[in-house]
Order: sequence, then structure tokens, then C-alpha cells
Amino acid sequence: MQPWPYPFWVAHRGAGKLAPENTLAAFRVGAAHGYRAFECDVKLSADGALFLLHDAGLQRTTSGSGTAGQQPWSDLSRLDAGGWHSRAYAGEPLASLDAIAAYVLRNGYALNIEIKPTPGEEARTGDAVARYVAQCWPADTLPPLLSSFQPAALAAAQTAAPQCPRALLLDTLQEGWLTLARSLECVAIVAAYPLLDRAVIQQAHDAGLRVLAYTVNDPAEAHRLRDAGIDGLITDEVARFSPDPAAIRD
Repeated sequence: MQPWPYPFWVAHRGAGKLAPENTLAAFRVGAAHGYRAFECDVKLSADGALFLLHDAGLQRTTSGSGTAGQQPWSDLSRLDAGGWHSRAYAGEPLASLDAIAAYVLRNGYALNIEIKPTPGEEARTGDAVARYVAQCWPADTLPPLLSSFQPAALAAAQTAAPQCPRALLLDTLQEGWLTLARSLECVAIVAAYPLLDRAVIQQAHDAGLRVLAYTVNDPAEAHRLRDAGIDGLITDEVARFSPDPAAIRD
């Protein structure tokens, strides 16, 4: 396999739980803790804007309600996406992918974009994310890793911009997972950490795939997976884990 260019430690949704997830504020908190790689969730608004949000609905992490993907960006951009977390972040807006791209590129950070489509919008969202990345990331920079649980989203990204690296997200090791990842020409799998052990990691490596784990917040699990040959760990605990892969603080 070619050398893996992405940092070992990845800050989940910006800075996990120290700041409101998937906001620019969360990215800044993660960076303040030394992180240089970030994971985030991206979906499409009703009028085609790419923005960061994990849930299909707005209720949990914003002042809005209803299905986010059914609303225009002009409405979404006015929502409070920080007040649910704490008063310190009240008024923090939803982050557009434009804003995140500018921040990441300006600072030379790595990015893992989880394509998180509104149900029924899998192909449209995968296509839009891949085209955006292909247009906005200069050829001499490290491109985002595009991941998704939805094969249709990855297939659309593969068609739209085959040069963009892709990863299949797994919450179970369903039958045929390796064949599916290879058919989508993925460079990696990103799996729930309890699914992974030395044998599974080696199986993926033998197929030419890198392996990342989510969401690793326990030092014992971090040690176990690093010793098993994992290529990257996604964590909420940016204050607990040093982003130096050789230094896992207990």
C-alpha cells in the first residue's frame, strides 16, 4: 500500500463534545488542542447548498425544527446551532461547507467528510459533495476523505469525481463488506471500533484498504487498536488524547 497521508488522530465533528458539533467553533477548539484532522457530516439544503449537520432533523442541535434537507439555506443559515450546547456558544450558526473548506485549506488541515444525505437524496448528495471537493481543493493539497454508510452516495461520488478518495463506513461487518468497498474503489473502511481486531484489520490491509475506527474515547481501546495496526482513530476526546500517534494519554 502507498503511505497513508492522513493524520492518525481525527477530531470527531470538529471537537467532539467540547463545542457544538459540526460548527466552525468546534473546528477551532479541536485545532487549539493540536488536532490537524477533522471529521464532519455534510448534507444538502433544499436549494443545493452544502452544510454541516449530523441528524436529518434540526431539533437536537439547532433552534429549528423539521427536516433540514427540505429547507433553503437562507433559512438554515439563520438558525442558532450553538445554544443547545452551552450559553458560551449561543448564536453560533450552522457551518457551510464553504466556510469549513476555507478554514481547513487556509490552515493546511486534513478533512474527512461524511456524506450524510437526507433519506432519498443519497446519489444527489454524493454527487454534489464530490464535485465540490474536486473544484475547491487545489491539486497540490491533501483532498478530503469522502466517507458514507450509503453505497449509493459513494457510487455517485465515484462517478462524479473518481479521483477523490472514498471510504465505506460500517456499523456492522455485513456479508460482502470487503467486496462492496472494493467495488466502490474505496481506499479505506471506517468502522465502529468494537468491530475491529487484528484479523479484520489485516484482512482489509491484504485487500489494499486502510482502516479507521470511530468513535474511540477509551484509552484502553485506543491502545488495543493501535497495537492491532489501525491506521486512524476518530475521537470526541480531543482534550484526553494527544494528536501525536505515539502518545496515548491514559
